[in-house]
Amino acid sequence: MDIPWTDIGTVSTAGLSAVATWGAWLAARRSATTAETVARVERQRWHADLTPQFNITIERGEGDRATLSVRLAGPVPLLHLDEITVRIVSSDDMDRTARLPGGPTQEELDAQVWGPYRFTHGADGADANGHTVAPFPLRVGAGRPFSIERTRPPRWQEGPDTERHWRDQWLNAPMRLVITCRRDEFEPWVVPCEVEVPEAPRVRWVN
Repeated sequence: MDIPWTDIGTVSTAGLSAVATWGAWLAARRSATTAETVARVERQRWHADLTPQFNITIERGEGDRATLSVRLAGPVPLLHLDEITVRIVSSDDMDRTARLPGGPTQEELDAQVWGPYRFTHGADGADANGHTVAPFPLRVGAGRPFSIERTRPPRWQEGPDTERHWRDQWLNAPMRLVITCRRDEFEPWVVPCEVEVPEAPRVRWVN
């Protein structure tokens, strides 16, 4: 059976048109994927460039009290943060998982602040155990003071020298913080910090 050349030409033209359309779609998809990848990389780079920078110091007060000063130092293009959460974490790298029957529970271990200082309960919206304070905003160049106090040994540590051993355990240890920062249109930043604790004379608590 003879097939008219005009029909063959029509089929060929349609086929080439379909190939061209598919090629254009593929090129557009690749272009969109490349543009999305470039945009994602740029967002990540911009996010990294805007990582908050803090100046944090401790100034000793009377007795067991001190002041923790948190200042948002930069970067300047960041302008401000809508919400900052400061949390005290363990000043050492010990694994404190409850293992002994009759010993402290995991809840009790987690409630204890394992370090030289904790936030003062009742001040700055601090929680009952002194781990964290109420979230707050800051602009670049501004700061906030917070009341802190020396930690006390947990209830399950007993003995005549418990206070001294507890103080000695954290002598020259830094105060470790994890600062979570939020601003609209950006993913949160999580900034770990170590704060040098000024030397203090050894003082025993009087109950």
